[in-house]
Amino acid sequence: MDVPVWIWTLTCVGIVALMAFDFFFHVREAHVPTLREAALWSALYVGVAVAFGVGVLVFGGSTMGSEYFAGYVTEKALSVDNLFIFLVIISSFQVPREDQQKVLLFGIIFALVARTGFIAVGATLINSFAWVFYLFGLVLLLTAGKMLKPASEDSHNSENVMVRLARRLLNTSDQYDGDRLFTEIDGRRVMTPMLLVMAAIAGTDLLFAVDSVPAIYGLTQNVYVVFTATAFSLLGLRQLYFLIDGLLDRLIYLGYGLAAILGFIGVKLIMHALHENNVPFINEGDPVSVTQIGTGASLAVISVVLVVTVVASLYSKRGRMQNAISNARRHATDYLDAEYTADPEERERIYHALLDERRQIAELGPKYQGMLDGEPGLTALLDRAVARHEEAVARGTADPVRSADAEA
Repeated sequence: MDVPVWIWTLTCVGIVALMAFDFFFHVREAHVPTLREAALWSALYVGVAVAFGVGVLVFGGSTMGSEYFAGYVTEKALSVDNLFIFLVIISSFQVPREDQQKVLLFGIIFALVARTGFIAVGATLINSFAWVFYLFGLVLLLTAGKMLKPASEDSHNSENVMVRLARRLLNTSDQYDGDRLFTEIDGRRVMTPMLLVMAAIAGTDLLFAVDSVPAIYGLTQNVYVVFTATAFSLLGLRQLYFLIDGLLDRLIYLGYGLAAILGFIGVKLIMHALHENNVPFINEGDPVSVTQIGTGASLAVISVVLVVTVVASLYSKRGRMQNAISNARRHATDYLDAEYTADPEERERIYHALLDERRQIAELGPKYQGMLDGEPGLTALLDRAVARHEEAVARGTADPVRSADAEA
């Protein structure tokens, strides 16, 4: 189905308007979003995406509608996986809590720009070369295999090429200056860590686009559906981060689920390539008679795999322990960092969260205590945070970190 230019124009204007609304009404003024705010706006953006899909279903037909929903669900799942890396980068650079929204919005906008570029390149390749489906399928199969391997420290390293290059070529400061990208130190204009964070986010967005675009082209070759499903999967990702950032490490089986989905789509792409084959050294350049997997079946497989992996993760005691350990370390580090947040209520929330996580670690029993061996210094870190809080309470100070530092 050919989509008229005026529909493309309205769609792009609508997406840009939603991004602008997000910035001017939520991100422009630095603040820590409440759980209620994050839940409300996450639900709203999902509702907008679903309503748009219903419109595609009504006006574009069942095939186009089912392709949109299959693409949206797949891209949303991959976007959640993207949040894992955002969390690692933001935690590594100790971005102040109030300024994290701006970093995330930048990451989302850059991701949309990067994926739009890859979508345009993909469409051109598909229209010019039938063999590109073999290439896309191979990329997805290799990505699926990579996701099945245990994650190493390097795979989640925030120091990517762009960051290392920036550190080498530009003067950088060690301290943040609000959300500014540059500041002045001793009369010299230097780059703040905020710019390094954005460079790290941009680098990971480019890598994720390489996996994301072939995945959705494996479900539909309609460029309008590819673009809108990708765009709507990214909208609301900022709010989702604050809604589930305490649960991200709990989803221990999500990587396996995404590997299965990408592998499935990779096989589907190769089967489609065989069906349309014109590569001389495969079946003498003639199409190969193979079964084609329909969009409805693809949507069903993707949905079932995601539901099973998410439910299995949430019920897993190992997942609960991993999540508690990761969040406890992060919250204790944040609590002891004087520059992490200036909001006393947010600091109290962090403190009570790490207390709850320490209790969860103790309650899960000796069977899972061995996981603490891979977390050297965690107990001492938690004890330091608790001691700092108790000292602050004894002095009656509102800002325990700054007060303790001042006395020291």
